[in-house]
Amino acid sequence: MLSQPSNYTNKFSEFFEPALLADLEASAMLMEIKSGTTMLNVGQSIKALPLLVSGAIKVSRMNEEGQELLLYYVKEGESCAMTFNCSMLSQSSVIKGTAEEDSILLCLPVKVMDEWMVKYPSWKRYVMATILNRFTEIIKCIDEVAFKNMDQRLVSYLKEKSKITGSTVLNLTHQQIGDDLGTNRVVISRLLKKLENDKKLLIYNKQIKLLKDF
Repeated sequence: MLSQPSNYTNKFSEFFEPALLADLEASAMLMEIKSGTTMLNVGQSIKALPLLVSGAIKVSRMNEEGQELLLYYVKEGESCAMTFNCSMLSQSSVIKGTAEEDSILLCLPVKVMDEWMVKYPSWKRYVMATILNRFTEIIKCIDEVAFKNMDQRLVSYLKEKSKITGSTVLNLTHQQIGDDLGTNRVVISRLLKKLENDKKLLIYNKQIKLLKDF
């Protein structure tokens, strides 16, 4: 059972001035999302601005055939730059957002975006920093797709997953990894087997354990 927003706004005290924290407490609605839940799809209208209190959100792009490519993760204390952009321009979503873990969000009405950009310097800094950081991560994603082999991308992906979850044991299927990296399961299985043979990880049923030398 979730408590009141006031018990969660302190997550953002390092970013926001006291007056904004008070406004955040008054305006936000708490939302609890279970792992694996799709929060937002491509083409949907933006009805709320999410601030992540706990958990992790996977942000990805999808093509017309349903193929998916991981862009970045939203982590605790962060928000989604694409959501900010679309809300400011009154556009539909261009990304898919999925809860990577059980997550708690503070959801703000879209109407506060423009008002707070003028009213609160700390909100403006937060929004601009979010957009800049996500732009950097998308450039990194493009670099990986364009300039790295799939084995290098797989290693980067597993390291990021471990960082996000705080664990060296990852609950992942080969198909899930393939979907996130835009390739097929057979390719991922072959590369994982090579990493296992190199004593970098261990493969279990729907789990991967990263070893010390990974």
